[in-house]
Amino acid sequence: MAMFESFFEMENTPFGRNVPPEYLYQPEHISEAKGRLRYVAKDQLFAVVTGDPGCGKTTLIRDFAQELPKDDYILLYLSDSKLTPRWFYSGLLDQLGLESRFYRGDAKRRLQEEVEILRGGRNKKVVCVLDEAHLLEKETLEEFRFLLNYRFDSMSPMALILVGQTELWDQKLRLQRYAAIRQRIDVNIVLRHLDRAETNKYIESHMRYAGGRQDIFTDRALDEVYKDSSGIPRMINRICEKTLMYASQQQKRLVDEHMVRFVSEHEMLKGGDLR
Repeated sequence: MAMFESFFEMENTPFGRNVPPEYLYQPEHISEAKGRLRYVAKDQLFAVVTGDPGCGKTTLIRDFAQELPKDDYILLYLSDSKLTPRWFYSGLLDQLGLESRFYRGDAKRRLQEEVEILRGGRNKKVVCVLDEAHLLEKETLEEFRFLLNYRFDSMSPMALILVGQTELWDQKLRLQRYAAIRQRIDVNIVLRHLDRAETNKYIESHMRYAGGRQDIFTDRALDEVYKDSSGIPRMINRICEKTLMYASQQQKRLVDEHMVRFVSEHEMLKGGDLR
């Protein structure tokens, strides 16, 4: 624990990464996104999830993966900015416990055969998640279209979910040269920033988890957190944590807007803190 927890008589660290999911505030648009991903998995569709850094893409995918019934689904996850079509198939086959073939075509056929066995013999559906998809080259993105173009479009061999920053859509999929891929997308999910009311509920849920006093942040301090964070959860966490630390160092039991502003101006790296 950091030193501010004992100063504020907290039982847990409020804005760390290890807050149990049941304590996290879940905005309606995140709940809807999870529901749409369940639909993608069930009907074996092609989905794209985009959002600015820090808006909860990783949390969304982690929660979705944890809730997928293990008896019905096999989840394959890849996160590699240098992913080529060959290593794409190799990575998926490795996760299925199979040796990859050297040639892309052989590896692709092996994957399709294994997916058929899983679907027909073991009654399991495959869900493939590719993270950091905004960094992928056109050749790799094109390969997903070929993979999904199965049995003359009569069925999809798996659910495919591309997850990436906003530029995946704005700087790639929106362009004319990606039209063939874009036309195959069944579900497009865009994670937005939290609004002012949601930011308040987000902070309240983390403070409840921490225990101790619940009225440490004044209303104007909460306004300042929202303004400086732009409603980005990761930035909210960092601003609140650093402000609580600063308040404890100053022996202040109440956090006001001046403290939040001081921390935002002197201790935050702005864009750099979004990584």
